[in-house]
Amino acid sequence: MTSTSPVQAVDGPYADESANLIYQLLFCDRLDLFKQNHTGELSPPWSTLFADDAEVAALTKIAEDPDRESRVRMLAFNRLRAAGAAVPARQYLGTIIEVRLAEGLDTLAVFADGRARYINYSGKMIVIEGTPSPFDAEINQVIEASQPIVAAIGPWDKERLPPPAEGNIRMTFLVSDGLYFGEGPMSVMQQEPLASPLVSAATKLLLKLVG
Repeated sequence: MTSTSPVQAVDGPYADESANLIYQLLFCDRLDLFKQNHTGELSPPWSTLFADDAEVAALTKIAEDPDRESRVRMLAFNRLRAAGAAVPARQYLGTIIEVRLAEGLDTLAVFADGRARYINYSGKMIVIEGTPSPFDAEINQVIEASQPIVAAIGPWDKERLPPPAEGNIRMTFLVSDGLYFGEGPMSVMQQEPLASPLVSAATKLLLKLVG
């Protein structure tokens, strides 16, 4: 009998394992998955992030580098917090929006560096890598609509929750001092003063992505 390694089996809301991996990597709270699925030469910043004895100064340099990929910065901030090091509050790095439909889960992610990911409930994916792209304006609208929410709420101090129930929308934010999130019925969030602009901006981006 052969056992299935963690690299081969990734839990998640999708039937397709590769979609589950992309989904889990969005949240940057499972460094082990980044390490297990890293390909190519192990060089900075990955060699620093994956090191058991990574120095605070090296991690801080990665976390505070605005030219780094947003998810790489989030991983560094997470390691700093785990080590008990001080991190700045409310530095926004990304938005992940999950909507549970009758058919399954739709997930849209936008990052501060201009990257975006969309996972359809079917498991099909769209990946936007960097700028400039035809979606820059819509991505920036999502980022701008996220800022007031991050300013108004705080970090979630427990384990990340399973995907939302059918009919609900969840907005998760990657922030220097942790994951922030808000959730509620779509009909309610579309009317909520803080959430409504983000729902609208995300909808415009999604329609352009699939159009």
